[in-house]
Amino acid sequence: MTNKKRVCIILGTRPEAIKLAPVIQVFQKSPDFDLQVILTGQHREMVEQVMQLFNLKADYDLEIMQPQQSLSDITCRSLRGLEGLFIKSKPDLVLVQGDTTTAFAASLAAFYQKIPVGHVEAGLRTDELFNPYPEEANRRLISQITQLHFAPTTLAVENLQRSGVLGEIHLTGNTVIDALLYVAANAPACNVTGLNWDEYRVLLATVHRRENWGEPLQAIAQGFLQVLDKFPDTALLLPLHRNPTVREPLQALLGNHPRVFLTEPLDYAELVGAIGRSHFLLTDSGGLQEEAPSLGKPVLVLRETTERPEAVTAGTAKLVGTDSQTITAAASELLSNPIAYDAMANAINPFGDGHAAERILEIVQDYFIV
Repeated sequence: MTNKKRVCIILGTRPEAIKLAPVIQVFQKSPDFDLQVILTGQHREMVEQVMQLFNLKADYDLEIMQPQQSLSDITCRSLRGLEGLFIKSKPDLVLVQGDTTTAFAASLAAFYQKIPVGHVEAGLRTDELFNPYPEEANRRLISQITQLHFAPTTLAVENLQRSGVLGEIHLTGNTVIDALLYVAANAPACNVTGLNWDEYRVLLATVHRRENWGEPLQAIAQGFLQVLDKFPDTALLLPLHRNPTVREPLQALLGNHPRVFLTEPLDYAELVGAIGRSHFLLTDSGGLQEEAPSLGKPVLVLRETTERPEAVTAGTAKLVGTDSQTITAAASELLSNPIAYDAMANAINPFGDGHAAERILEIVQDYFIV
């Protein structure tokens, strides 16, 4: 490659920052590219924590975050801000990750300037447009204007092929495994006030998705309480999302239980430490379905659908939904049946080997050589 190509990597949320950190690192080391990292500011403190952990700096920050921002707010402010930056910097390629509103807006802004888009973690599908919302629509829309699809699994490749998308489809593995192994190598700790990891079998839980707001959230919390009542040797660690729609009901329902430990969001190193020390996970997070199996931890997925069915097929995760009785039954099996627990804990993680970012770099290099 004779002339350096300018690549812009756009991110706005903590999951994007985690999954793009290994990609940023490999592009920074390559002599072939002039890299620019752009934050939209969809999330603030949580992204800064990740950037510091991986020793990364942003070239631009749109600082779009506002209290009670709507999806339209995020989209419009990101689109307008990125338009100006793209006109100024004239990137040769824009890289986005996943299915956030930032990723969708960045892809659209690049398309409007006729800039090629590379989509990291392409091809995930639930085939239910409003579940999860708005992520299923975001990732489908991004796929329609992407030139380089970086699919994490063979199923994701098949989803893209079946959709008839334009652009090149490449199987890379998921960059979240790159990030996880990078952090886990340093054996991070997770110290929570009052929680003795050696005294309890600690269940790590996270809940935040829009489709679980309201009644599903109440049912999930009831399921947690039933598990704790049934197994006195268990404790629940639940880092609270910053959105008051999520955290206030959970505080009201769980805050007074002596074996429930509600915390602020853990930074990524602390989260990796918590995964490593927990007994198993209960979560509606997409990323944790990918990360926990790499550390040998079963995952109970608190959703009615998942765009990561590979985990369910491989046996590392089980889809349990939001019904309190179903949650209790699934957790009880893992807590009382060592054979069932070991089967999930020792299943092979289908999401990658820790070298996805390197593959993405090579694919982009080849793209520009051709």
